[in-house]
Amino acid sequence: MAPRKLAAGNWKMNGDLAALDQIAMIGDAGASCDVLICPPAPLLVPMIAGAGPVKIGAQDCHAEDAGAHTGDISAVLLRDLGASHVIVGHSERRADHAETDAMVCAKAAAAHRAGLVAIICLGETEAERDDGRTLDVIATQLAGSLPEGATAANSVIAYEPVWAIGTGRTPSLDQIAEVHALLRDRLVARLADGADVALLYGGSVKPGNATEIFAVPHVDGALVGGASLKAADFIPIIAALDAA
Repeated sequence: MAPRKLAAGNWKMNGDLAALDQIAMIGDAGASCDVLICPPAPLLVPMIAGAGPVKIGAQDCHAEDAGAHTGDISAVLLRDLGASHVIVGHSERRADHAETDAMVCAKAAAAHRAGLVAIICLGETEAERDDGRTLDVIATQLAGSLPEGATAANSVIAYEPVWAIGTGRTPSLDQIAEVHALLRDRLVARLADGADVALLYGGSVKPGNATEIFAVPHVDGALVGGASLKAADFIPIIAALDAA
């Protein structure tokens, strides 16, 4: 069984009710791969109601199933609302909220308990890349962020070099291939179905570079930021993944 292709959009703190028509247009594109949008939390309910074939996920969850955690959202509630996925460990969460690998692992485990697919994000900083430490950083993050009980059915890994997110810069195809090969090798060594875990690339993916990125071995899709906000930009990326 090959990994299921996934085109995932992370809207971050963008979008409003008027943007719901973008979801309808994305759904009408008739993609054969899985398509996911992760909007800001207040848009989850109206977006799920009109998503059609598009899957809807969240951008974060708490590690606990319930409790006195003002402002946080449990994976249990996300699943109850109809979400299918949740992003954990995005570099902006790691940097802005000091999230460690252990915290990301706990959130992924909570997602699994709730029946959600956890999209576990990994990525090196520019300084780590320049120091030649990329593979060590990624291997350490994967080991610390992937919980016990992870499978190809409940986990997706997204490689997002921090220095490429929202900057317009992307690694070379060889650099992407090197990291994805490492991820595949480590997953195969750790999980019985590690060969089937979907590996996404994220970081300034756009219509102009999607085709060449999706041709890289072990790239099974993308986690897309700004280019997922408009159907006109996201649909060509989805089409490129379908054709890969």
